[in-house]
Amino acid sequence: MKNVFLYSILFFLFISNSRAQKVFSVEYQNQADVKVFVVQYENQADLNAYKVKYTNQARQNDGKWFFTDYANQANKKIFFVNYQNQADLKIFFVKYENQAGWKNKSKQQLMY
Repeated sequence: MKNVFLYSILFFLFISNSRAQKVFSVEYQNQADVKVFVVQYENQADLNAYKVKYTNQARQNDGKWFFTDYANQANKKIFFVNYQNQADLKIFFVKYENQAGWKNKSKQQLMY
């Protein structure tokens, strides 16, 4: 019975963390969960990101990001680095929602 309860808790924690597309841009690198570099060209990116206007549009780990006003509202805190070699994740901001998505699936776990 204890195992069922434990697995239930772990499952709900995983589900709540799998919606990690609410992000907050921190001021200092040591506050960040993920260091991000914005690339100049789409073919250099690990993720094509699209900024959504409303929090309910940022549902899954699919590249649709909602930038929160406060750090405690976000699932992930990110820091934008100045150089590509400092980054955990390289992103390219796309103009249209349907262009959002992962190009390098091995980096997808960074946003869970």
